[in-house]
Amino acid sequence: MPSLDIMMPYYGDVALMQLAVRSILAQSDPDWHLTVVDDGQAAGVPEWFAALEDPRVTYERNPVNLGVTGNFRKCVELAKRDRMVMMGSDDVMLPDYVATIRRLEAVRPGIGMIQPGVQVIDETGQPSGGLVDTAKRRLYAPKGPAPHLMDGQELAVSLLRGDWLYFPSICWRTDAVSAVSFREDLGVIQDLALVIELVERGEGLIADDQVCFQYRRHSASESAKTALDGFRFDEARAYFLATADHLDAIGWADAAQVARRHRSARLHALTLVPTALRERRTDSARRLLRYAATTGRSQTSGGDGS
Repeated sequence: MPSLDIMMPYYGDVALMQLAVRSILAQSDPDWHLTVVDDGQAAGVPEWFAALEDPRVTYERNPVNLGVTGNFRKCVELAKRDRMVMMGSDDVMLPDYVATIRRLEAVRPGIGMIQPGVQVIDETGQPSGGLVDTAKRRLYAPKGPAPHLMDGQELAVSLLRGDWLYFPSICWRTDAVSAVSFREDLGVIQDLALVIELVERGEGLIADDQVCFQYRRHSASESAKTALDGFRFDEARAYFLATADHLDAIGWADAAQVARRHRSARLHALTLVPTALRERRTDSARRLLRYAATTGRSQTSGGDGS
């Protein structure tokens, strides 16, 4: 069976990072290697890792801050095993995560992406069920008996309609990600951009419902702040419209229509308007309303209208 690199780009809360590491150490399947790439300067962190004395754990601190995308790219460069996970330093692996990945990989050996079942938790570790995650589960995620095998334009349409993946929980085939890596010109939407490029290159995805990973969603996260400001949607619009043109050019007309309309992202912006108004951020509210009301001009007819 393929061996697994668990890559952890780290910057932030020390206690949550230590909890994440302990959850990896508790895996029932021992065939993994953890590499933590520290992009911060928190005191005591190198000493804590040294005290673990576990040959399956590698720790290194960047001499200069690389930022989110830079640290992600470095993690990809350091991954050497057949498969890799880019785990968030505040997330939690349940004890059967690695074993579940092994089971799913056996269904379609060599598949590019594996999305296991995920539970969303809040800052305190309690189950969380906000609007975004409810929409992912009820509206956009594939239905029917699992595991789900998807690829090609069908997968692109599904994800562009509403990105139902949880990036830090995905297990990737390392050589596929290494050939693409992360775009330096993108921030909050770089995970979707990576997946769509892999799909275009012919990589497939297998998704399962068995929960073996806890994804921590912070109400005060950087993505939440940029969402309320509306700036993340500027990036999203530019990405979706450029992607729509590209998909048209390669003959994926249905996926291009969905990308050009990017309806789920526009609806998300609309749901943030009341919060912006309550906080008296009228400029943000106007920006969000403009985004929600505007879509790219369709260059093709047909498609599913999403």
